[in-house]
Formats: sequence, structure tokens, C-alpha cells
Amino acid sequence: MQKFLIILFFLLINPYNVTSEENNYFVSLKKDKVYVRYGPGKNYPIKYIYKKKFLPIKVIDKKDNFRRIIDHKKNSGWIHRIMLRKLNSLITLEEKILFKKNSKFSKPLAKLEKGRLVIIKKCKLNWCKIQTGDYIGWIDTKNVWGI
Repeated sequence: MQKFLIILFFLLINPYNVTSEENNYFVSLKKDKVYVRYGPGKNYPIKYIYKKKFLPIKVIDKKDNFRRIIDHKKNSGWIHRIMLRKLNSLITLEEKILFKKNSKFSKPLAKLEKGRLVIIKKCKLNWCKIQTGDYIGWIDTKNVWGI
């Protein structure tokens, strides 16, 4: 009975948190051309078209086979789920330094401009090992879109 009351208490305090966390996650675009629609179906008109493979976007809702998304510029719409893949990229929201190791005291390799799309290799704590162009290194995950 005590466990039941504790669970009930937490559900009453924040009843919306359980489902909202499940729906908010990052994915990336699978193709170079992805249609974003006004609603969750192919019968809805096209709102705009993404032309950037691997672009990280955030899923904020789902209905059947469609996912409502939002991007780093706050554009939103509906995309069919087969056009999405597991997250493997991020966008820098400010200038970043690419380091050889996951420490600000390691050798700097390159300067990444704001808005740079990079491919994630792996992440540890507040750092991600990424690839961009010919460079592979680590950036801190502060002020990035996709994590």
C-alpha cells in the first residue's frame, strides 16, 4: 500500500512528465531530400523541404508513422518515420574548438564555426568525439544542438 501511495504521489506531482520525456528525443535525417508537412499524413501539403542529410532534429510528438519535429532554427512540421535515423550528428550553436582529446588542455586541432554540422563518433560525459571534413577530435557539448 505504501508503494502505491508513493507512485500515486509522484504521478500527481508531475503527470505530464512521463509521456513528454518519451516523445522528446533527437534523430537525424536519413536522406538528402526530406519533405516536412503541415500535418501527420501524406495528404497534408508540404510545408518545406530539408536538403541536408544527417541534419539533427528533435522529435516532439508522434502520430501513426509520422513524427512532429523541430529543428535548431525552431522550424517545425511532420516527417514520415522512414526518413529518420538514430541520432549520429550535431550542430554547433557557437564557435567551437576541436581538441585532440576530451580536455580543454589538450592540443587544439581546428576552429569550428557556428552552425557547423558534424558527425558523432562517440560521447563521454560533456564531450563528443566528432568528425568534420578531414578532422577527427573532441568538442564539449555545451551550446550544441542534437544532444
